[in-house]
Amino acid sequence: MELNVLWFILVGVLFTGFFFLEGFDYGVGMLLPFIGKNDVERRIVINTIGPFWDGNEVWMITAGGALFAAFPHVYATMFSGFYMALFLMLVALILRGVAIEFRSKDESSEWRSTWDWMIFIGSTLPALLWGVAVTNLIQGIPINGKMQYAGTFFDLLSPYTLVGGIAFLLVFLFHGALFLTLRVEGELIERSRKAAVKIGLLAALVFLGLVGLTYTNTDLFKSGLASSALWGAVVVFVAGYVLLWLKRFGWAFAMSGLAIAFTTIAFFSGLFPRIMVSSLNPTWSLTIYNAASSAYTLKIMSFAALALVPIVLAYQGWTYWVFRKRVTAKELEY
Repeated sequence: MELNVLWFILVGVLFTGFFFLEGFDYGVGMLLPFIGKNDVERRIVINTIGPFWDGNEVWMITAGGALFAAFPHVYATMFSGFYMALFLMLVALILRGVAIEFRSKDESSEWRSTWDWMIFIGSTLPALLWGVAVTNLIQGIPINGKMQYAGTFFDLLSPYTLVGGIAFLLVFLFHGALFLTLRVEGELIERSRKAAVKIGLLAALVFLGLVGLTYTNTDLFKSGLASSALWGAVVVFVAGYVLLWLKRFGWAFAMSGLAIAFTTIAFFSGLFPRIMVSSLNPTWSLTIYNAASSAYTLKIMSFAALALVPIVLAYQGWTYWVFRKRVTAKELEY
């Protein structure tokens, strides 16, 4: 296998892991002000992701680093074209991290409520922007013959990309609600289940709309793997919703995670061998060949990834195992 292809796959794997893991983080953060009816319940909700959220974000940093090293032209064009969107996302992520750390520094209800809403904003905005970004990649953005972005921030907003943003947000909400059913106890489980039932139906409808718009606005369905993966995402999402009704929460969470994974696979395989599609001229699209680093750089990166990635995966897996139990009010430190 060519190293260009290998690193395209590895970047896709990193984003798949990121969306799966950070997806339920975003979902929990968005549900926080609504699921938790008092301070104790909100602390329980936050503690469900407390040991994981910063580690989950490492997947995004690693994916960005891999993109920078393997396909530097893509990194440069993406960060110039998506500059405002990425800036807003960065501000939101910083706000969320600060809020999680600061909300318990003062006992006043106003202080804690303010930071809870900051967690909500810091989770909602990235979830929406990731959907807008991913759908822009496959629909195409104005890239000229010099691999430079030739548009504005508002060129990234279209009916298709906005539906993509809303679809990602709702799927992450559903994913987060299912995660909570596995991590909380008592009344919070039922509250999370009811939220998942309502959100899941709306998410399914919007996601189907995204599939239809993807067919009319992109060439993704020309790829057999991409179309199969996207329809597979629909099937497993519906399966997850049915399992939710049967109160098989673990399997429902697994199916929502598979839906996210299949969707990511669909978009990456639909792009291949392109990474960023030019809406001005298809020949100006950035591909795994014209935007890649040298063969020597890709070779060194491959050896480094082979040595270090298993260690990182083992450590994160160990973390999830250690903190696998449900969070209860008795465990909170007052």
